[in-house]
Amino acid sequence: MISDRAKRIKPSPTLAIDTKVKEMQAKGLDIINFGVGEPDFDTPEHIKESAIRALKEGFTKYTPVGGIDELKKAIIEKLEKDNGIKYKKENILVSCGAKHSLYNIAQAIFNPGDEVIIPAPYWVSYPDQVLLNDAVPVIVETFEEDDFMLRPEELKKRITSRSKAIILNSPSNPTGFIYDEKTLQEIAEIALSHGLYIISDEIYEKLIYDGHKHLSIALLGEEVKERTIIVNGLSKAYAMTGWRIGYAAGPTEIIKAMTNIQSQSTSNPTSIAQKAAVTALQGPQDCVEKMRSEFEKRRNYLVEELNKIPAISCKMPKGAFYVFLNIKEILSKKVGSFEINTSIDLSIYLLEKAQVAVIPGSAFGAEGYIRISYATSMKNLTKGIERIKKAIEEIV
Repeated sequence: MISDRAKRIKPSPTLAIDTKVKEMQAKGLDIINFGVGEPDFDTPEHIKESAIRALKEGFTKYTPVGGIDELKKAIIEKLEKDNGIKYKKENILVSCGAKHSLYNIAQAIFNPGDEVIIPAPYWVSYPDQVLLNDAVPVIVETFEEDDFMLRPEELKKRITSRSKAIILNSPSNPTGFIYDEKTLQEIAEIALSHGLYIISDEIYEKLIYDGHKHLSIALLGEEVKERTIIVNGLSKAYAMTGWRIGYAAGPTEIIKAMTNIQSQSTSNPTSIAQKAAVTALQGPQDCVEKMRSEFEKRRNYLVEELNKIPAISCKMPKGAFYVFLNIKEILSKKVGSFEINTSIDLSIYLLEKAQVAVIPGSAFGAEGYIRISYATSMKNLTKGIERIKKAIEEIV
């Protein structure tokens, strides 16, 4: 029999749509995929060469469970240089991707019945990871007029005696927005006053636009730092999604517990990928800026063109590589045999009618929106936007 734990969760809708797209493409259909959440750039050559060198030198055995010292040192230097936060080796754990880091945190600090506050829209795996660890996701709505930042007064309302942690994601997947210092400070004060842990997912920190700056909540004081676990990785900034290197930085006791858990699940991350990660963090960073700059150009084009289409709208995101499109005016409309009542309905309509893949907002706990990724070429963006425009004009 399947465990109750397994029955609580559902497959990732983003991966499910990506699978459907690949099936349609295999049949020869020209699908424009705006659903994918990974950079379309190749991993920079100097990083790949580092992995090849490690392979040729025979660096192919087990490493320490929590990552090689060389990589931990590179992460510590990165956190101090980029984020202004000082950590020691015992505060760092390297895992098989940022998602793995988040799961290790859930295993280490959640007990049955603990409540975990998750602002919506949220990344799809947050609630399910909470459920997998017998805790309770408490979803708190955020609003477009606030750039989808959690309102401190709403946070206060949802805290109970069972509240254990809050998960923050800035820049955000799916909205692309970032938290400002004032809001982070207010959230930190509330978290401290109620003894909450802060899980800060910062995987998109290098992809920020218009001169905005990333601020880690752990920088807001030693007390805040002691209640915060930062999660980051190499996937987005360095186009290393398949290399599976993520890391967590946090209090010694929690990192030790996470390391013990990892020792009984995956053991160490891939040896040669760790060597490549050292090169990524310590090597030239112009590759990161090149990708960031290209993403910014795509974002500007996409937002301008989407806002020309009737009955839909989107604000200019400040980071990541997603646009969160407001489709509320389209809901409850009908075109041919299609009834557009939900974001899933519209996503299916666009896939079947326009051969464009998007992700429904309901997957992120935000009905009335769809997510479009601009981690694809300008050629695909141009073609896809034209198809979306034509399909939506038939509705309105």
